[in-house]
Parts: sequence; structure tokens; C-alpha cells
Amino acid sequence: MNPAPPLPRRRFLRQGAAAGAAAMLARAASPAPAPAAPPGIIDTHVTLFRWPFRRLKYDATPALVAKLRRHRITEAWAGSHEALLHKDLAGVNARLAAECRAHGDGLLRPFGSVNLAWPDWEEDLRRCQEEHRMPGVRLFPGYQTFDLTHPDLGRLIQLTAERGLIVQIVFQLEDPRVHHPLLSLPVIDARPLVPLLERTPAARVQLLHFAGNVAGTDLRALVDRTNAWFEFSRWEGNGRLGQLIQPGPGGARPPVPAARVLFGSHAPYFPVETGLLRLFESPLDAETLHALMHRNARRLLPA
Repeated sequence: MNPAPPLPRRRFLRQGAAAGAAAMLARAASPAPAPAAPPGIIDTHVTLFRWPFRRLKYDATPALVAKLRRHRITEAWAGSHEALLHKDLAGVNARLAAECRAHGDGLLRPFGSVNLAWPDWEEDLRRCQEEHRMPGVRLFPGYQTFDLTHPDLGRLIQLTAERGLIVQIVFQLEDPRVHHPLLSLPVIDARPLVPLLERTPAARVQLLHFAGNVAGTDLRALVDRTNAWFEFSRWEGNGRLGQLIQPGPGGARPPVPAARVLFGSHAPYFPVETGLLRLFESPLDAETLHALMHRNARRLLPA
């Protein structure tokens, strides 16, 4: 058989374009269902502005926001590093609110701060909610020269419960071995918090960067006797997250209910990837993953 004559180049291009257009029309006539969008993550522990003791990568808010977005963080609850050592917390909270409005296009939720060691902290609390529309406040005991035995802590928890605000309490922001030599920070004991939360069961209190004492007695008391919530940025060890929230051998009750655990990265002090690895290295089912990534945080937020 003689080979077919070669197809002229112009006819080849016209036929190819026609075939492509026909395929596009066919797809438009019966579109395939779009794949479901991957779930986003609510990061309940990020902090803006500069860490007082050294520069951190992503300590500029636009860079941090871009980093969070790259890892599917759709909402971040943001405190301020200025709240650790500044005395003018009204100014700290105003700058935080303005920074969250200026960057992130709604990604950042500001969590102001009050210092129980300074006078008129109730006014700072009022401004956080009424002027800055913040969903809660973040406390830094130790840095803010009070601990959880402070006589006003119970009143703060009661006031925030009445206002429907979240209280985030931060424990040990960094390893004591790398503290600045002039710092003398106490170890914050969580046990005084237990009776305060027992008396105010409606309080929305979340513990940040908290792993419990060595014996685990304070963690057990908080789980068994209070409604406290947790995030997992300090739960270190291979598969540690799964070990703490999944039933043990024979269906034994887990140390911490998964329904009271939220995603927290402690960024930018910790890389965002560290929180993601903690989440995905444990063999969790899809329902638990969704709860940790965003559903539990939605439940904790005020209506």
C-alpha cells in the first residue's frame, strides 16, 4: 500500500484546534464534579511582633501571614510579644488590633492581653472586647509578674465568662536553658487553676504550650475536674499527640479528650511545619483530624 499523502500543516492546525474546541464544549456540556476543597486549619497559637530576646524568622506580620497561608491556615488567633514586658497594655492591644486589620485579609483574630499585676486591668479587658472586638485575651504568667495564685485571677475568669470571652493562658514560652541571663522566670504551677475553673464551669479557658508536670497530675486534674481546653504545640515525641487523645489498650480512656484539643503551632517561635508534623504523624481518623484542625476551635469561639 502506498503511504497516505502528508497532511498540510495548516489543515493539521485547523483540525487540531477544532478537536480541542469540541472537547472543551463536551466538558462544558457535562462538567465533572469539582473536587472538594481541602479543609483549612485554625491555628490557635501564633504571636505577632518581635520576640524580645532575638530575631525570629517570620516575625514580620506579612511574612508570617504568607507562611500560614502556604500551609492552609485559614484563621490564626494572634497574641502580641509586646505583652510580655510592656507596661502600657492599652497601647499593646491597640497596635495588635490594628496589625491584624492591616494584614491577612481576615486571617488574623487578635487576642489582647491584661496584666493582673498592673492596676485597672478591668479597663483593659473592657477595651479588648468593646473597642477592639477581640474574642478573648491571652495571659503570660511569669513574664507578666504574676502566677496562677494571684487573687484577681478568679475574678478575671468570672468576668470573661460573663462576657463570653476566651482566656488563653501561656506556659513556658521557651526552654529555660536558653533564657536571657537576666531573666528569673518561675515555673508556672497549673494546679491553682483547677478550683477556679470548677467554680466557673462556663469559662472558656485554653492552655497554650502546656504539657503538664512530670507526674501528669495537673493535666489529669484539669481534664477530669474542669472544662479547660488545650493545644498541642508542646506535646513532644513521636506519635505523642495520638497517644494522648486516642483510647489506650482495651479501650481505656485517653488522657485528654480529642474534643478539647485544638491546633496550635506557637509560630513564629516554632516553625509552622512542626505543628503540622505533630498532627499528621499520628494515625488519626478523618473525623478526629477535622476536629483538631478546625471544628473544636469553632466550638470554643464565642457565638
